[in-house]
Amino acid sequence: MDLSKLNLAAIFVSAALSFVVGGIWYSPMLFGRLWLRETGLKDEELKKRNMAAVFGTSFVLSLVIALNLAAFLAGPPDLAWGLAAGALAGIGWVATAMGITYLFEKRSMKLFLINAGYHAATFMLMGGILGVWK
Repeated sequence: MDLSKLNLAAIFVSAALSFVVGGIWYSPMLFGRLWLRETGLKDEELKKRNMAAVFGTSFVLSLVIALNLAAFLAGPPDLAWGLAAGALAGIGWVATAMGITYLFEKRSMKLFLINAGYHAATFMLMGGILGVWK
């Protein structure tokens, strides 16, 4: 795989959009309150964290995800394959691996669905973008 053929702009945008999805997904409008309740975290605890480090590291990890997915999707532009590959990775690898961990940690099904759903949606969005923007 020739990494020089990857579209760095598409990779960067895909990683950035994972923050947009996460901001909406974990907001009080959608799953934020339920997520807090299911994790046992409190707003006060979150505010004490170094959020610049959390968001910065999360963005770097999102770039790694997007780069990996872009390398996997090498070939002619294809939205359907991009979405499918995102779903396969997000659901078939990430969500199922999280499910195993959540079973052993005795975490709730609600928390699993919130977190795994976010990753599945994000991977599909990234795959769609990377599948057509080559």
